[in-house]
Amino acid sequence: MRNQTVVVGMSGGVDSSVAALLLKEQGYRVVGLFMQNWEEKDPNGACTADEDFNDVVRVCGLLDIPYYTVNFAAEYQERVFKYFLNEYAAGRTPNPDVLCNREIKFGPFKKYAKELGADLIATGHYCGVSHEGNIHRLLKARDQNKDQTYFLNQLTQEQLEGVLFPLANFNKSEVRALAEKHGLNTARKKDSTGICFIGERNFKKFLQEYLPAKRGKILTLDGEEVGYHEGVMYYTLGQRRGLDLGGRQGEDGRWFVVKKDVEKNILYVSHGDESPLFSNGCTVEGFNFIPCPPDKEEFKCTAKFRYRQGEQNVTVKQTGKDTLEIKFDEPQRAVTEGQYAVLYDDTQCLGGGVITGTK
Repeated sequence: MRNQTVVVGMSGGVDSSVAALLLKEQGYRVVGLFMQNWEEKDPNGACTADEDFNDVVRVCGLLDIPYYTVNFAAEYQERVFKYFLNEYAAGRTPNPDVLCNREIKFGPFKKYAKELGADLIATGHYCGVSHEGNIHRLLKARDQNKDQTYFLNQLTQEQLEGVLFPLANFNKSEVRALAEKHGLNTARKKDSTGICFIGERNFKKFLQEYLPAKRGKILTLDGEEVGYHEGVMYYTLGQRRGLDLGGRQGEDGRWFVVKKDVEKNILYVSHGDESPLFSNGCTVEGFNFIPCPPDKEEFKCTAKFRYRQGEQNVTVKQTGKDTLEIKFDEPQRAVTEGQYAVLYDDTQCLGGGVITGTK
């Protein structure tokens, strides 16, 4: 079994570095593959992916494994970034990391890895997988603080076939300790945060490069005009910062976004009262069940409506082939159209779909 070739998606970070290390120690023939999904230069003219690739080269050299690089920037633009812009223009809040996994990392990447002779592929995601014949289940990671099944909720059975997740039973501190012990240069490298193609830049500024600003009114739900916005697509439900609205005299509390009307170009806000942000349920489309839909039309489980959230008790009703209605046991705050509702049981991710509305 160990006489197999595993192609590891290497990003230049500590997680994928340690994934390659663990597989090498387990006796696999390991090959590193670095993907360039975004082409952009910094103000000095250097490609922003160069530093990450150099880290991959150093890690692969230390582990004595071959490495390759492949450019999927065109596929990323067409399959991920275009959708990202269209969703923001429509006033929704998409999650491009979920799409990147479905459309790139477990799509063209897997195909290219096979061309390199891969028997299996692996990534540094914090999650697990079980292969029971032709049934492939996506399992939660031991480290619930780092569990990344949320971002993999759209993977199909074909995409999960022949996949390994070496970090399933490790927490982040253990991964960094292993990297340190083996002298990997990525041991103390800072984790990347936010959307990969935006990085550490100002999010609104980045969007303005692609979606022109259209100034409009900021109203309360009662219709009172309290200010002006720079474009409704730049704001997210529950957002508190960047509204440039002062407090009302004699009142405590902060302003936050509670609703967006793209057609009328109006941003609705509330002062102090968060109740408009809470909902009792949501509708979902494009649901991908892992490994397959349950027999029951209605069932209970847990759910996440954003990545940094604990699992919430819900009742799910299937309303179509890939559509659901989800009822929350307790009201949820800022459940946002365009984000993913992801379902779970005790040990595994049951899949996910796009939130299309709240109730």
